[in-house]
Amino acid sequence: MKKLLFINLLFILLVFSAKAQDTAKSHIYDPKADAQQDIKNAVAKAGKEGKHVLLQIGGNWCVWCIRFHNLTQSDTTLSRILAENFVVLRVNYSPENKNEAVLAQLDYPQRFGFPVFVVLDGKGKRLHTQNSSYLEEGKGHSPKVVAGFLNDWSPKALDPGSYAPKKSK
Repeated sequence: MKKLLFINLLFILLVFSAKAQDTAKSHIYDPKADAQQDIKNAVAKAGKEGKHVLLQIGGNWCVWCIRFHNLTQSDTTLSRILAENFVVLRVNYSPENKNEAVLAQLDYPQRFGFPVFVVLDGKGKRLHTQNSSYLEEGKGHSPKVVAGFLNDWSPKALDPGSYAPKKSK
């Protein structure tokens, strides 16, 4: 009986320890950040590098936001697509800081829930707002669907030169 009680207690401690570690790792959004200035800086950087800006809007409270972040960090294809094409910025939405003025300027992307993604060009023009649910498959985001979304909104995909007719020889 004591052995069974010990095993149960050990199991409970392990579960709570794992949960605590997940929570500790999930501070990817900064409620104190100046989103307006951060977006301005990201747009300037993207313009210089020939990239777009991907705003990932959500909060540390949002399990789907954390899952998306973890997926794009751990999947080598997704992290490569992001690095080559985007300046990524996580914009906080939480009780401490809802960034209401910024979200109003972005035409209220929070209407789609969280996370929500906004793509800006290198001049700050909003190109697209993406509802996260369209990137999901089963109990998570689909790497294939996310890659498609990222590729579809990359600078190359929106470059008219990519669609110029090929000259015949």
